[in-house]
Amino acid sequence: MKIKLSDSFTYKKLLRFTFPTVIMMVFISVYGVVDGFFVSNYAGKTAFAAINLIMPFVMILGGMGFMIGTGGTALVSKVMGEGDKERANKLFSMMILFTLVLGELLSFLGIALMRPISVWLGATPEMLDNCVLYGRIVVGFNAFFMLQNVFQSFFTAAERPKLGLAVTIAAGLTNMILDYLFVGVFGWKVAGAAVATGLSQLVGSIIPLIYFILPNGSRLRLTVSRLEVRPILAACANGSSELMSNISSSIVGVIYNFQLMRLIGEDGVSAFGVLMYVQFIFTAVYFGYTTGASPIISYHYGAKNPSEIKNLLKKSVVLMAVSGVVLTGAAMLMSPLLSQIFVGYDAELKKLTEHAFLVYSINFVIAGYNIFASAFFTALNNGAVSAAISVIRTLVFQVAAVLLLPLVLGNDGIWASIIVAELGTAVVSTVFIYKKRYEYKYA
Repeated sequence: MKIKLSDSFTYKKLLRFTFPTVIMMVFISVYGVVDGFFVSNYAGKTAFAAINLIMPFVMILGGMGFMIGTGGTALVSKVMGEGDKERANKLFSMMILFTLVLGELLSFLGIALMRPISVWLGATPEMLDNCVLYGRIVVGFNAFFMLQNVFQSFFTAAERPKLGLAVTIAAGLTNMILDYLFVGVFGWKVAGAAVATGLSQLVGSIIPLIYFILPNGSRLRLTVSRLEVRPILAACANGSSELMSNISSSIVGVIYNFQLMRLIGEDGVSAFGVLMYVQFIFTAVYFGYTTGASPIISYHYGAKNPSEIKNLLKKSVVLMAVSGVVLTGAAMLMSPLLSQIFVGYDAELKKLTEHAFLVYSINFVIAGYNIFASAFFTALNNGAVSAAISVIRTLVFQVAAVLLLPLVLGNDGIWASIIVAELGTAVVSTVFIYKKRYEYKYA
C-alpha cells in the first residue's frame, strides 16, 4: 500500500517511508568515499591529503544545492498541504531552473579561484597541483552536483523515495566503476577520481530531470515557469541552515587541517580525511531520515495538523536516540577495519587513525538529535532557528573546541572537539524545541 504525506504515521510507516532516503544518503556517502579509497591506495597519502585539503571549498559550492533542495522542498510541501497543486509544480520548476543558473555561475567562479584558494588553505608545493587539478575538474560539474542534491529532497516530496534511491544507486555504481577504471586500471590518479565523481553526478541529475519533464504519476512535474524573486529568497532563507551547515563544516575542516598540520603534520590531515569519509557515511543515516521525514512535517504544517507534527517529533527523537547508540558502537568496533582499508599501507598512520576513530566516534550518540532538530525547523519553514542550530553546531562550538581543547588534551583535543560541540548543541536544540512548542502547537 502506497504511503502518502497526508497519512498519520506509526513507527513502522515512518521507517518504511524514510528507509529509501536513508539508504540513498548512505549510498551517496559510500560512493563519495570511493574517491578517497582509490586515491589513497593508488596515488599515495600526499595526493589523498591534497583532495581532503581542497574538499571544503568544493563542498561550499555544491552545498548551494542542499540549501535550494531543503528550503524549496519545505515550501513546495507546505503548498501541497494547502491544496494548491499547480502552484506547487511552478515553485518546484522554479527551484530547478534557479539551481541550473546558479550552478553554472559557481563553476566559473570556482575554477578561476581554485589555485589561490588552494594556497590559502595551506597546500604545500607537493600538494598544490593535485589540489588544483582535482578541484577544477569536480567544480566543473558543480551544476549537476547541485541538481543531484536538489532532486534528492524533491523525490520524497513527490512521494517517490524509492525512485530517488534507484537513481542514487545508478550514480553510485557509475562512480565506483569509473573510479576502478580511471584510477585503478588507467592510472589517472587524482584526475581520474575527479572525472569519475563528475560523471556520476551527471547521471544523478539527468535521470530525475528527464523523469520530472515527462508525464509521471508523482505529485510533482516540471512545467514552464519563470524565476520569481520572493519565493526563491524564501526558499533560500529557509534552507540557509543546510548551506550554513555546509559552509561551517568546510570552515571547521580548514581549521582542523591548520591545527593538524601544526601539531601532527601531513599524517594528521590524512587521518582526519579518513574520519570525514566515515562521518559522511554514519551521519548519512541521520540526514537520510530527516530528508525523508521533513516533507511530511511540512505537509502537515501546511494542512494545519499540529497533532501529527507532535507525533512525528516524538517518534523522530526516539529513533535518533536509538540509532545514535547503534552507530557509535558500530563505529568503534569497525575502527581497525576502516583504518586498514584506507591507510593500511602505513603502519604509523594506521595507528594514529585507529586511535582518532575511538575518540571521535562518541559524537554519533548525540549528532542525530541535533541534525533532526535543525531539519525540524526547516520543515516548519523557520529558517532562522534552523540556521541558528546548524551554525552553533558546525561552527561556533566546534571552532572554539578545536582551538582550545588541544591546549588541555594535546592531540586528543582535536579528535574530542566534536563531542563537546555536539553536547553543547543538544542543549541549544532542546531549548528551541521547548520554546517553540506553543507557536507550532505541538505542545
